[in-house]
Order: sequence, then structure tokens, then C-alpha cells
Amino acid sequence: MLSDKARIFVQAGRGGDGCMSFRREAHVPRGGPDGGDGGHGGDVILVCDDSLRDLQSFKRRAHYKADRGRHGEGSQRHGADGGDLIVRVPPGTVATLEDGTVHDLVVPGQRAVVASGGSGGRGNKRCS
Repeated sequence: MLSDKARIFVQAGRGGDGCMSFRREAHVPRGGPDGGDGGHGGDVILVCDDSLRDLQSFKRRAHYKADRGRHGEGSQRHGADGGDLIVRVPPGTVATLEDGTVHDLVVPGQRAVVASGGSGGRGNKRCS
């Protein structure tokens, strides 16, 4: 049975938190702040794939969530960015977002970002 209509729910990854850390060593005066920034969250991207023919796979799985960014660490170490989530759709797919934006995926390999990941938090080294 062919499925020509599907409703899916996507969520972009949230950004990682920044770190609040202070350098404290025995023989280092004025150690100061050294917290790193958090990583960016992953995006949800629809990609047109000509090997698919219908939306049947979306009947089994309707929720898609990208990876979150990792938290910053001490010693000015930044958190890793979250991985983007690629969702493959057949040619001719029309994606309508909640805000009214319409993406028409016709050409194989065409991409549309439907949810952008969050920005990472700032560590206290950057704030000072």
C-alpha cells in the first residue's frame, strides 16, 4: 500500500552549556577563568533520495531528534558539536513547516533544513 501523506515531528539538538571553571595552580599567580564554550546542537535536514518511492517508512517512525551539543570543560576545552540528522525522503515531497514555510524536494540530492540546532553556551573565559 502506497503512502502519499505523512506527518512527522522533528526536534533539533540543543546547544551544550558553557563551563564555569577557574585555573588554580600552586605557582601561577592570577590563574583566572578558563571555562570553555558549549558545542552547537545538530540540525534536522531533509534530503531527496531517488531510491525511495513512497512515505511508508514514516508510518513506522514519526519522531526524529538530532544530537545535542556537548558541554564545555575546564582548561578552555570547547564542547563537541552535535551531529546533524539526515532524513531521506522520496522525490516530489513537499514539506510544510509550522510557521508556513514550504520546501519542495524534487531533484535528487536537494536538501532542506527543517530545524536548526541551538547555539552553545558561553564559558566564563569568553565572558570576562
